[in-house]
Amino acid sequence: MLATLRRDVEVVLERDPAARSVLDVVLTYPGLHAVWGYRLAHALWRADLKLAARVISASVRVVTGVDIHPAAVIGQGLFIDHAIGVVVGETAVIGTDVTMYHGVTLGGLTLDRGKRHPTVGDRVMLGAGAKVLGPVTLGDDSRIGANAVVVHDVAPGSVIVGVPGRVLHPQGHVPGPVEVVNLMERVEELERQVAADDDFTI
Repeated sequence: MLATLRRDVEVVLERDPAARSVLDVVLTYPGLHAVWGYRLAHALWRADLKLAARVISASVRVVTGVDIHPAAVIGQGLFIDHAIGVVVGETAVIGTDVTMYHGVTLGGLTLDRGKRHPTVGDRVMLGAGAKVLGPVTLGDDSRIGANAVVVHDVAPGSVIVGVPGRVLHPQGHVPGPVEVVNLMERVEELERQVAADDDFTI
């Protein structure tokens, strides 16, 4: 457990240029507080202290703006940047070294019991406002663009953008966040041109 908590701090220092020290991260980062609150709630959940786990989870949501169900399974190294508005459902599974930005939802599409939330592979990046819905799998090293809506499985190493989410870049080189934003802006500009001119061709 101590190794996991230590790794949670290290990833903030590694992935956020604004993080200045361990003390800064431990005292002021709501994403880290949310992850640590989840880890406590998850331990209680596994010990069959489910009401206590839910109380902890609800308290963490009020303080941080992050709603992680205590039954979710989360690996080491989850970094939630800015944190506000993140939702992780009960049957979600998150691998190691995953990065989430604010407003990400790992949600469900059904009221049925059983597996109904996403499985996120290792080293996945989920952009601000991304919605991943249903029991889909995001392959290792995939990147989900800001505000994308994903309802189908994603192959490892893919970049997904848009509503509904579509593959922008197949396996191979994985563009960084700035490249993804630039490509998304170009796609939106082309879509506006097509909408404004029926004779426009790409």
